[in-house]
Amino acid sequence: MNGRIFLDTNVLVYAYDRSEPGKQRQAIRVLDALATSGRGVISTQVLAEFFVTVTRKIVAPLTVEEGYERVQNHLRFWMVLSLTGPVVLEAIRGVRDHQFHFWDAMVWATARLNQVWVVFTEDFPGREFVEGVHFVNPFSGDFRLEDWA
Repeated sequence: MNGRIFLDTNVLVYAYDRSEPGKQRQAIRVLDALATSGRGVISTQVLAEFFVTVTRKIVAPLTVEEGYERVQNHLRFWMVLSLTGPVVLEAIRGVRDHQFHFWDAMVWATARLNQVWVVFTEDFPGREFVEGVHFVNPFSGDFRLEDWA
């Protein structure tokens, strides 16, 4: 899986969030580039969080049926990593050793145990590398998509 990039929920959600047009455009650019290159990876956790967020938490939420269709599309399109017992234990270690919030720790643990060394997210401010996993904010001013895709 070397060369893969793990997409956190926020990257998928911003593609549907019209209240943040700059982030929406950037999310679409990132998703298109990773789709074209075949390097994007998500997890079952990301799919579940995506569904809840786009059907309940964004300004113009999708209907349940629209959310269902988007999740189906993501399942067909991206490599999807499953959550396992060892991932949960690793996430708990991330909470203990790195003071991550649990759901962020699940992202880190899923990426780490599946040897996906880059995570695109805005949820790890101030942390660039943790035990080999590189957190990259694709919405930051200094992000250059061509360096990654």
